[in-house]
Amino acid sequence: MQPDTSPSLTTSGLNLIAQALTIYDRDLRLAVCNAPFQQMFDLPDELVTPGATFRETVYHLAKRGEYGPISDLDAFVQERIDQALAFEPHYMERTRANGGTISVEGSPLPQGGWVTVYTDISHTKAQEALLRARASELSDQVLSHTEAQSRTNRQLAATIAALEEAKRQLTQTQARTRLTTEMMPAHIAHVDQSGYYLFSNRRLNAVIPGRPSEIVGKHISDALGEFAYGRILPNLTQAFQGKASVFEFTDQASARRIRVAFTPDESGGVYILSMDITEETQARVALQQSQRRAIAAQMISGLAHDFSNLLTIILGLQSKLTRMGGLPDDAMPLIDGTLSAAHRGGTLLNNIAGMTAERTLRPAATDIGALLDDIATLAKPTLPDGLTLTVTPTHIDGRYMFDPGMLQDSLLNLILNARDACGLQGQITLAARVMHPTWIEFSVTDTGPGFSDDALERGCDPFFTTKGSEGSGLGLPMVYDMTKLAGGDLKLGNTDQGAIVCLRLPMRPAPNASGALVLLVEDEPDLRQYYRDMLMGLGHSVIEAASVDEGIALTADLPDIGFVLSDVSLGEGTRTGIDLARQVGGVLPVVLMTSLPAVDPLHIAATQAATVLQKPFGASDLAPLLNSAGPA
Repeated sequence: MQPDTSPSLTTSGLNLIAQALTIYDRDLRLAVCNAPFQQMFDLPDELVTPGATFRETVYHLAKRGEYGPISDLDAFVQERIDQALAFEPHYMERTRANGGTISVEGSPLPQGGWVTVYTDISHTKAQEALLRARASELSDQVLSHTEAQSRTNRQLAATIAALEEAKRQLTQTQARTRLTTEMMPAHIAHVDQSGYYLFSNRRLNAVIPGRPSEIVGKHISDALGEFAYGRILPNLTQAFQGKASVFEFTDQASARRIRVAFTPDESGGVYILSMDITEETQARVALQQSQRRAIAAQMISGLAHDFSNLLTIILGLQSKLTRMGGLPDDAMPLIDGTLSAAHRGGTLLNNIAGMTAERTLRPAATDIGALLDDIATLAKPTLPDGLTLTVTPTHIDGRYMFDPGMLQDSLLNLILNARDACGLQGQITLAARVMHPTWIEFSVTDTGPGFSDDALERGCDPFFTTKGSEGSGLGLPMVYDMTKLAGGDLKLGNTDQGAIVCLRLPMRPAPNASGALVLLVEDEPDLRQYYRDMLMGLGHSVIEAASVDEGIALTADLPDIGFVLSDVSLGEGTRTGIDLARQVGGVLPVVLMTSLPAVDPLHIAATQAATVLQKPFGASDLAPLLNSAGPA
């Protein structure tokens, strides 16, 4: 049963109070009063009805003589109005026209207006007078002191009430502030000049997993741990000296990218704002790599065209020489060598074109174990009898969003490099592991001689090779390029047995919507029909929308929707499929379709908001996204 909080119940409670009480709002209109207020001042009903003005009430009381003789009634009323508009907490005692005495205690309200309590203290005053009359033997000084003490006690009680109200308001403000900061996706904190936490919104463990959330009173080194504290210490030292800073670091334990802002305060302490920017960094890395490739393509395309023409001329002249008679016997080996070099130059041009040509990621739901087994099947026939390839069991359940073609090419390239390093004997190991809920790391290790210092430093630079004339120097750079396009990273290193290459990619679980109700958002009727038929052919039910607003409304009305497929560009409105993905992406899996090039700002923004499917596509491209983990 719900408690009765009706206004009538509140009024009944106020009427039981012996003191008179009024609440006027910021516009000087009566909001609440109790029955003793009307009885104490003998007021008509219209002046105790909510909405009655303060001016009318004062005018009525003054005209009736409540405040004694008044020479200018209008000026007196206006003076009271001005005092009310500039209201301050107060306590006073006033003798009424009827000879009685009342105390008046007023306090402002946080939302405007004020509350006033009127207490009839006539009996107390009478007792004080009787005491004076019956105790003539007491000195006037003692009596005055008694009166003063009584008045002081009443004023002290009023002050305590005001302080209690101020404390309550401060407590409410602190609670609202803490609630607001705890809802923010960042850690907000304040440390004193010694590095001890004075405040924290208890979000540290959300930014750096494994760290405590209750850290007020702890030293920052204890809260962050040795590694993270060591990374932030130089900037923290500068902040203690009064210099603000913003910087980033990668937490070793969680592999997350953290952005930190230090702002000094006036007392030598520091305000701290830190947030997890791992996904932002992955998207930024992918964008930077796309921009680098676009610049490289512009620089190389003209040179490649001219170089290709030169190779064509060289091949033509050498072919003409072979058809000429009367050449010395040692001329043919020279001609064959020139032709071989020219053909190698053509192959090199094709590799360069492959590196700089526009490449679009096509993420699909990928089974990691199956992918590694397929790679082993392709790679093992290329290895000599004395060299073995072992695939370490992954124990990675479910499917994840990768471009399987690019990933397969990258890992095969690394295996073949390891083969060339090992020679005829040795061991190559292919493995994959989850690094927290942030990355999936693929590693290829071998028992070869390992990377030289020069190779560790320059191994991913284009055209750097340790294979002499047999290497193009484009293998590792191509793997590096594909990894960066996916928002990942590539690291070279050595172990006790040989070399290791770690390819780290963002861990993005594939959405599961097999057999589910799919919301299709497309503004072109013909395309909507085409995609609807495709979805139904894959065994899904479909509900359609032509705009972002319509799609959002459907997700609110239909809880059975299991997947959203939306175009990025939707009609002439300002809202796009990106807005839809940002609003419902936290609840439903979303795939955005687009024909925009990868360098278009909308395409880049779409990749940051959801999985992107490049148009045109067929059912074979869409099916892995919708059927990633069996029936829903």
